[in-house]
Amino acid sequence: MTIRVVVADDQELVRSGFAMILDAQEDIEVVAEVGDGAAAVAAVDRLAPDVALLDIRMPVLDGIEACRAISAGSACRTVMLTTFDSDEYVYEALHAGASGFLLKDVRRDDLVHAVRVVAAGESLLAPSVARRLIEEYTAVTGAAARSELSADRLEVLTARERETLLHLGRGLSNAEIAAALVVSEHTVKSHVGNVLAKLGLRDRIQAVICAYETGLIAAGTPSGE
Repeated sequence: MTIRVVVADDQELVRSGFAMILDAQEDIEVVAEVGDGAAAVAAVDRLAPDVALLDIRMPVLDGIEACRAISAGSACRTVMLTTFDSDEYVYEALHAGASGFLLKDVRRDDLVHAVRVVAAGESLLAPSVARRLIEEYTAVTGAAARSELSADRLEVLTARERETLLHLGRGLSNAEIAAALVVSEHTVKSHVGNVLAKLGLRDRIQAVICAYETGLIAAGTPSGE
């Protein structure tokens, strides 16, 4: 199946460079290149792509707001691009519904891998990076976020689904979760799907956020504890 992508960046050379890299892949097709966030939202509405690459700083509508609109109005998944290595942007992007975050100096292979991973329904942040970012995120949002997303939210989960969410929060892969629970990877995929569906989560990154914000994992808890 071909992965259909919209590339949005106000710098033409950057935009065309990313598009050229992605279009060179047999399984990826760039269906639109646009220069601002509003055009990105319109392109997603018109073309229904699988993935949108969004620069964070764009005219008319910035990437964060474009991501929020795309996440709310379509099944398209978003990857944020920026030259600014700032956690603030990561927090905003994740909260807006992004499935991943890349700096613009990303290697060619990593860009292609990111699009494929996100299109497959996964997040593209490495587990260690996700844990660090979410711990800092929950430390910033503090009790207010946890009061809105209390542990009561997890009551819809079975005991095994709760265990699965715990392992997701620790950044484990499906294979690692399968080993921890002594079940098959197919069973883990089923549990993960149930967790996301019951809690209304888009992907594994949002599951990590949920695990911390509901207190299932305490911020600062080392992986594996």
